[in-house]
Amino acid sequence: MSGATGTQNSGRPAQGGFEETVKDFWASRPRRPQHGRKIAGVAAAVGNRYGIDPVVIRVALVAATMFGGVGLLFYILGWLFFADERDEVAPMESLIGRGRSCTSNALTVVLCVALFPAASWVFSGGGWFNGGGFIGLALLVAAIYLLHRSRGHLNRPVARGVGDASSASWADGSASFTAASVSNPVAGTDTTAPAWDPLGAAPLAWDLPDPQPDPFTPPPATPRPPAPRGPRSKIGPITFAIALVVAGVGSVLVVEGEPWFTPQHVVGLVLGVIGIGMVAGSFARGGRGLIGLAIPLSVIGLLLTSAPVDDFRGGVGELTGAPRTVAELRPVYERGLGNIELDLRNLPDSGAVSTSVRTGAGNSSVIVPDTADVTFTCENSIGNIECLGLERSGLGNEPVSSTDNGTDGPGGLNITLHVQTTTGNVEVRRG
Repeated sequence: MSGATGTQNSGRPAQGGFEETVKDFWASRPRRPQHGRKIAGVAAAVGNRYGIDPVVIRVALVAATMFGGVGLLFYILGWLFFADERDEVAPMESLIGRGRSCTSNALTVVLCVALFPAASWVFSGGGWFNGGGFIGLALLVAAIYLLHRSRGHLNRPVARGVGDASSASWADGSASFTAASVSNPVAGTDTTAPAWDPLGAAPLAWDLPDPQPDPFTPPPATPRPPAPRGPRSKIGPITFAIALVVAGVGSVLVVEGEPWFTPQHVVGLVLGVIGIGMVAGSFARGGRGLIGLAIPLSVIGLLLTSAPVDDFRGGVGELTGAPRTVAELRPVYERGLGNIELDLRNLPDSGAVSTSVRTGAGNSSVIVPDTADVTFTCENSIGNIECLGLERSGLGNEPVSSTDNGTDGPGGLNITLHVQTTTGNVEVRRG
């Protein structure tokens, strides 16, 4: 693998077992090119090695990063173990003294350190797709294995041609021997120039170049005619239709309140469908238009990661409630988009009740009796919190929890309250 500068095709896919395939992948692993790279050239290396558009590889790595961070982990590993096309060995091999690499040892050490948080993100269940790190890692390893099984014979790196040092030394030695033989002849040898030699030089001292054949100039190569354009691939439209169906069904399940389905998961599923379509399109020469759909969806998924919206469910619009009995009090008051106003002042003066108020985007306001004992927890990711004298404001607010026994001290109606809003204002007050 060291010193590869060109590529060759072996003519047929590898037919060995799992161990042989893994060994062959390592021996002919991709090399990071100088041209066409964006950062370190890992995506371009994989694309060039297996004859796939590097844009498809980049989108797949972004999607894999969204699914628990495995794309970032793979990129760092590729940076460390894929040699630059100008180098003898990969940066990691250069760090342990096995050859030369243009990547500095300091940067290699930084990349090694970066592996720990990246691996922790993958294997600790981080990211917005719970368990996505393990799923993404399994899919990525399977994709690379199948790619090498089917296309590993393409664009295989070949060893750099290196001159034979022994032959060069022999040639130099021969030249010096000839010169020495002329300058220091063997004793007893007559080296006197004959009188008939018009040049006045001994024949043994002549050093004429060997005759060289006329250089052969190959005829110019005949340009190949352009390949006929095949029929348009149907992978793009089929993948788009499947993605629409997945998005529609997922959105309905989010509105219906299914526990697992959230906007983040729906976006992730749609990205997964598009990614599968792009991989299939890379083999069938189609599906390039899916890139324009995958990029904005990846951005949306990233935004949803920064501002979780797990509670964007429960319908849209204003919701008000003023229960008069414990039976009328709902266990949950919920809106995906809109405001909720809950008045608990008409409840009986004794007993214990519990309820939750959740809003995706909007304001949540709860009014409790002056004498009620209230145990509350107020949460708000973006906005203001004002709960019985405790206040928070800004981004990423910490939850507020406390117990307030009202103006008459402990006793009477006991209310357990949980108010949660993703974006908006949360208020709990007495009236």
